[in-house]
Order: sequence, then structure tokens, then C-alpha cells
Amino acid sequence: MIVKVCGITTTEQFTWLSQHGVDMIGLNFFSQSKRYIGRLFSGLNETSKSKKIGVFVNPDLSYLLEIMEEYQLDMVQLHGNETVAFCNEVSKKIHVIKAFGVDENFSFSDTEPYLKSVRYLLFDTKSKSFGGSGLKFNWHKLSEYQFDMPFLLSGGIKLDDILEIKDLKYPELAGIDVNSGFEISPGIKDLDEINKMLKIVNNDES
Repeated sequence: MIVKVCGITTTEQFTWLSQHGVDMIGLNFFSQSKRYIGRLFSGLNETSKSKKIGVFVNPDLSYLLEIMEEYQLDMVQLHGNETVAFCNEVSKKIHVIKAFGVDENFSFSDTEPYLKSVRYLLFDTKSKSFGGSGLKFNWHKLSEYQFDMPFLLSGGIKLDDILEIKDLKYPELAGIDVNSGFEISPGIKDLDEINKMLKIVNNDES
């Protein structure tokens, strides 16, 4: 199961996560987010065992490409209302994760036009703040998802949820995206909790 930890704001935590087997690390470039990193990570381009994911909300293409080069991103996550055409354009340069906010009225058919231009979908709880709400949506709704594109599950996931998620029987569920449920404060992760989560994911009983 892929583990993505999003909303990192210090180089120390980035390094720790990379050294402890986190598959993807999300760096938030949405200026209105409480986890916006600004230029704190300027020049962060050393080789990392973890994939660096730039998180954007309705960005200008030129800004996205500038950040992609500066931070040597491995993927970008588009977490706003980006069009299919925009995702297609970005996908010519870098792999895309397209996020969708899910509530009871969400239709997974809305994701179909994006499938040709993304590497993963991400399903988060619908909120006005484009993620990081700390709230879960009804995971049973995932039974309505009928496509073969793998997806990441997000939205209020905490340590107590990991065993339940491992038991979910959705074939395209590729991994989890955690954020506020593993924080001491916005942008500062509880590394002890993350370490416990990684042991559960990896069936490490030590």
C-alpha cells in the first residue's frame, strides 16, 4: 500500500520521512493553505527515496512548471477545479495525480474524462478549503467507483483507521494520503504516530 504524507513544511521532517520508507511526500504550493511552504524548501533537490509531489490548486501553468523544475518534482497533485485540458497539458511534462472532493452527491463518472491524463486519482473529503479538513467521507461510497485507474484515499485518516483501510476490498485502492490526522500543528507532523502507522502498513510487529 502506497503511503503519501502531505503538507510537509520543514526539511528535517522531509528527510525523516524519506529515510523511513514513506513512498510519497506532498509539498503544498497553494498559497492559501495553512501548509503552504513558500520558498522554505527552495533548492530542495537532493536525491530522495520518496517521490516529491507538488500540490497545487488551480495554478497557472507557468508557475507549476517553474516549481516543477526548481524542486525537481516527481509528480504533481492537482487539487482544485482544473480542467481536463489543463491536466492533459501538465501530463505532457510530468505525472499527474488528480484529486476530487467526495460527498454523498459525488458521481465518480466525473472522473472519467481525466483518466487518460493521470497516473492516479485521489479521493478526499469535499470541503471549501480544497483538502486538509480533517473530515472523512463515507468510504462505502467507493463501491460506486467502476474504473481501473488506481486511486489514493484521503480525508481525515488517523492511526486508528489504518487497519480498517487495509481491510477495504476495493481493487483499485492503491494507497493512502495522510495529513491533518498525523499532525501536532498545521504542517508539523507527529513522527511517532507516522512511525506507528508505517509499522501497521508493513505488518511490522517490532
